[in-house]
Amino acid sequence: MTDTTSNKPAALRVLVYSDDVNTRRQVILALGRRPHPDLPELEYVEVATEPVVIQQVDAGGLDLLILDGEAVPAGGMGIAKQVKDEIYECPPVLVLTGRPQDAWLATWSRAEAAVPHPLDPIQLAEAVIRLLRSRVPAAAR
Repeated sequence: MTDTTSNKPAALRVLVYSDDVNTRRQVILALGRRPHPDLPELEYVEVATEPVVIQQVDAGGLDLLILDGEAVPAGGMGIAKQVKDEIYECPPVLVLTGRPQDAWLATWSRAEAAVPHPLDPIQLAEAVIRLLRSRVPAAAR
């Protein structure tokens, strides 16, 4: 996780999936380049379609998936379930749910976290920080 040329931690790659460009922008703006000083910077991979999500996850190198459960035609919860079932050592998944009461569906999808729409930047950042800390060894922070 360290860039050997500059001796700084390599960026964490975060896939953000939604068919709605505004939702993707909200997520990226809420998190910024570095949601916590203990973590490396984030590099975003924006995706608007299910086939590209699967392609990116298959290629590897992602540290977190943020999937919009309200995306159409393929919702983030279904995609989360699929990648958790099919991808060995799948990165953690955060699902954006339509409402707080849908958190149980995120559990079904095997997502490690859920944040409801409308997005609360603080709640989103807290969930992302918790999930990314599980991926970054303490020595690399």
